[in-house]
Amino acid sequence: MTSETVEGVESGYLRPRQRRRSLLWEAGIAVGIALLLIIVMPALLSATGQGIRTNQLGRFLALAIAALGIDLIWGFTGLLSLGHGIFFALGGYALAMYLQLQLPPGQIPEFFKLYGVERLPLFWQPFYSLPFTLIAVVVIPAIVAAVLGYLVFRNRIRGVYFSILTQAALIVFFNFFNGQQKLINGTNGLKTDTSTLFGLQVGDPKLQSVFYGLSVLFLLGGYALCRWLTSGRIGRVLVAIRDDEPRMRFSGYNPTGYKVFVFAVSAALAGVAGALYTVQSGIITPKAMDVAFSIEMVIWVALGGRATLIGAILGAVMVNFARTILSEQFPEFWLFFQGALFLVVVTVLPDGILGWLRTEGLNWLRSRLGRTAIATYPSLETDPEVQYERENLGNSESDR
Repeated sequence: MTSETVEGVESGYLRPRQRRRSLLWEAGIAVGIALLLIIVMPALLSATGQGIRTNQLGRFLALAIAALGIDLIWGFTGLLSLGHGIFFALGGYALAMYLQLQLPPGQIPEFFKLYGVERLPLFWQPFYSLPFTLIAVVVIPAIVAAVLGYLVFRNRIRGVYFSILTQAALIVFFNFFNGQQKLINGTNGLKTDTSTLFGLQVGDPKLQSVFYGLSVLFLLGGYALCRWLTSGRIGRVLVAIRDDEPRMRFSGYNPTGYKVFVFAVSAALAGVAGALYTVQSGIITPKAMDVAFSIEMVIWVALGGRATLIGAILGAVMVNFARTILSEQFPEFWLFFQGALFLVVVTVLPDGILGWLRTEGLNWLRSRLGRTAIATYPSLETDPEVQYERENLGNSESDR
């Protein structure tokens, strides 16, 4: 091992040349995965008569974007948000409102007439513009998260109290959206599959293929963003907040700005996920702000492995595919499987699948390959050399 490598490891970061090499490897792997998901996977599913799975995979990849945001704020910053359904729904509603307005001039969405509304509400007007809508999908959830986060973090609220506050905010938003029949169709939500976009119905298979490809690309973009944030100075600050926030304050850092920033980024990712999920599922309702759905997002990250990013993607796709298949095969019992999965994560795999692979999994694999495990000593008390010196030094001093 060269001195350059040793210095890079000891200092806790990779030198520019090593980092560029690592990024090139990751970029190559990402391109390969993108090609696999966009070209090979749909063709394979169609050839096996499972074309409907392509749409399901697209929705699950959109959900994986939200899982990345959860991992960013929970896995790396230690802030467990139980209200990410707010930002997911805001992104979905923003895009659904634009699609609802794709009508001949002078017409308004049909549901307004059911409640006696003759004129389009003022806050709907900007959503005639596609550029505004695309910006709103990202910016509105980020602004809501930044405001909520600032009010919470400036008072140094963290831990379980932060989780309770995010869940309380989720309930407030759910009840508000649920009761706005005249403004956003309340409990019925906004349908998107029959709307027209670029001359095609949103539910058209050709357009759905485009949304599937966008889900893959935005997932890779979200992963690259999170990877960039967590691999540099900001990432080290986030981990310091997670591990010992008071000590970080004593070191001269103000964690409030960092936490507000990462909460806003996490919310923006959830907004993008909500928009992509809405156009692939065909509808957005206040059900997206259900407490159970936000808790499910946390389960995805916990199953895949916190603070791994890849684990968040893996957990989201695995859990949702398992839920889909089990609900088809065992419609009366799949909820029990989901509960059992949560118990397994908490009791058997507290570090998730990737966490297990990095520790016990590697040792298990070495034992199957006939290789002995690498001897490591997590503390000086268990180091044989330290024990030997202690015994010998103790005997020599007693002889004197």
